[in-house]
Amino acid sequence: METLEFIIYPDGRVEERVTGIIGSSCAEVTAAIEAKLGIVAHRELTSENFAQKQVTSQSDTQCDRVSDTEASGFSPW
Repeated sequence: METLEFIIYPDGRVEERVTGIIGSSCAEVTAAIEAKLGIVAHRELTSENFAQKQVTSQSDTQCDRVSDTEASGFSPW
């Protein structure tokens, strides 16, 4: 689950914590918010930033099945 948490301190500082976003897309998600908040004084990247998304795709492993009679060119009849 993607979450953005903001901690606002009495002195006006805002701490932003982002979890659940894998890879560097976190910067894209938070860019507009950070632009409105002002200057980013410190950025600490978590291990999620350096992780890579797991892409799972099923390759086309289906193949045409050839029976023995088709392979030999003879008809079963």
